Amino acid sequence: MDAIEEAEFLARSENRVAVLRLVADERHSRAALADAVDVSQATLGRILDDFDERSWIRHEGTGYVATATGELVATAVTDLVETLQAEQTLRDVVRYLPTHAMEFDLRRLADAEITTPSRTRPSAPLQTTAALIDDATDLRAFSHTFNERTLTQVHDRVTDGDQTFAGVFSRRAYTALAAEPAAWERTLALIDHPDAELRVREEGVPLAVTLSDDRVNLLVRDEEGLLQAALESTDEAVSEWAGENFEHYWRTATTVNRDRAERLAHEE
Repeated sequence: MDAIEEAEFLARSENRVAVLRLVADERHSRAALADAVDVSQATLGRILDDFDERSWIRHEGTGYVATATGELVATAVTDLVETLQAEQTLRDVVRYLPTHAMEFDLRRLADAEITTPSRTRPSAPLQTTAALIDDATDLRAFSHTFNERTLTQVHDRVTDGDQTFAGVFSRRAYTALAAEPAAWERTLALIDHPDAELRVREEGVPLAVTLSDDRVNLLVRDEEGLLQAALESTDEAVSEWAGENFEHYWRTATTVNRDRAERLAHEE
């Protein structure tokens, strides 16, 4: 049969995909397969017959296992399902993603929580960042901006003794904060606090990422700088990527003390 027809054969039935993936993982009895997939014995029998006809399974002892080609097909189907899950998750925000800097398999974002602004909740993406900040005892961030709302939240948690903070920001982020007296006062308080360290990266920071031990929050904007979404992930590969990027920007930035802060405040 044509390969596309075989793909259609699997795609037309979630049960076929589920059974193939199960027997590719380990041996399953007929009763165990019926329970796991929640199908009748008659339906399961037809699926097993179809797979046997294609040499995707073999009967071994008291159960069924995948053949080498069955495992090959199961792996391909699993990859396709994970890819399509990620595509569905990212479909509405992919145009804004800084994919040039996202050095991990985008399928790792299949389970990410995507928050977009709405008419009733225009600041919804920032609220996800706020929730991460509230829960974190050790917080790190690297960004081209540091908005006053987030700054205030970090300032309050650090000065209350509830959080340590390490942040790398672009030079423009500091000059923007310096233009707002209240925001600049909080920035200076963080600079002076022993549980916080701020750095400036002259080459800029192309991303806006906040991370704690097990959560990563990425804010994405359009070409005009308008916030379009927040992506939050607990995936191990995404966390590793965020941690490595933080370390890179941290190493290539310089510490901001009072003197450096004053110079940044007067730069254009």
